[in-house]
Amino acid sequence: MTAADIPAVHELERRLFPVDAWPLQMFVDELAQAETRHYLVAERAGKIVGYAGLMCMEPISDVQTIAVIPEHEGQGIGSALLTELIRESRRRRAEDVLLEVRADNPRAQQLYRRYGFQQIHIRPRYYRDGVDALIMRLRLGTRGPDTTPREADRP
Repeated sequence: MTAADIPAVHELERRLFPVDAWPLQMFVDELAQAETRHYLVAERAGKIVGYAGLMCMEPISDVQTIAVIPEHEGQGIGSALLTELIRESRRRRAEDVLLEVRADNPRAQQLYRRYGFQQIHIRPRYYRDGVDALIMRLRLGTRGPDTTPREADRP
């Protein structure tokens, strides 16, 4: 993700997360912290169809955001974004990757579980609309160098 991508990403953010959308300035601020952040976009036909971001402060990486527009769900974009965030976490020597996911988003939860994430906590009423957040963790030292879903976990 570059500064030039921020307006398009922010437009998608408002569309995908109308209640909890980040303000545009938050994306600007995140990109300005390259020493601890890593943001990327996924494009199809020159248009951004997904984006993701990571904060890494050794020994923990935290997935800040990951999103794919509904018209492109189920095409492996979310998996590709997550794979890259995990790779970057390893490059930055993180021991664990953490994330929050909405309790009412089973599709995202399933993706994370395929990668070996396990639920470790619940944050009650974390989102502005009162939905709980599930806190999930991936221990990087336990799965080896591979960042793809385990064969047994594939749908």
